[in-house]
Amino acid sequence: MTSTQARKTRRAVLQSAIDAGARCATADPDLWFRSDSEPQITWQARRVEAIQVCTGCPVRAACEELALRDGDGNHHVDNMVGGGLSGTQLAAARTAKSDRLTAVVGADRDTERRLLDDLAVELRTQAGLNPDGRRNGGRLRQGENQTEQNLRIRALAASIRQIRTVRRARAGWVVAA
Repeated sequence: MTSTQARKTRRAVLQSAIDAGARCATADPDLWFRSDSEPQITWQARRVEAIQVCTGCPVRAACEELALRDGDGNHHVDNMVGGGLSGTQLAAARTAKSDRLTAVVGADRDTERRLLDDLAVELRTQAGLNPDGRRNGGRLRQGENQTEQNLRIRALAASIRQIRTVRRARAGWVVAA
């Protein structure tokens, strides 16, 4: 996954990519975080080791994007590594990209939008099914199957319409299109 792809990807997909393909999955989780009593010189060596693990990782860009969205890192304390960057580097990147991150974090939290997307996929799936009845009793049930499918399609369309109307009203639309 490239950095551009990661920036355009929703949080759940980023997390799935990391869970499926991160090089750090088999490493010691403590490698990425400095302990409270750890001397700076020891942390610097471990930080270099952690960044080396991140280098070449197929999901490094996704990991970095997720760390930025989660607000990881601190401008004043170097105590972690995420996505191949130190905590201070993450904080600096987050500051530099704050407008974009605000927008994507908002989109990640937009559960209504995700629900609309899921409903639209289900509607397209239902509309594309063949209700000929071969799965459920042959031609004798064809009419019943068609009726059931039509009811599901109407219910999905009504749910989509209802959510869109509420969203549009909340956004200040006088007349819903």
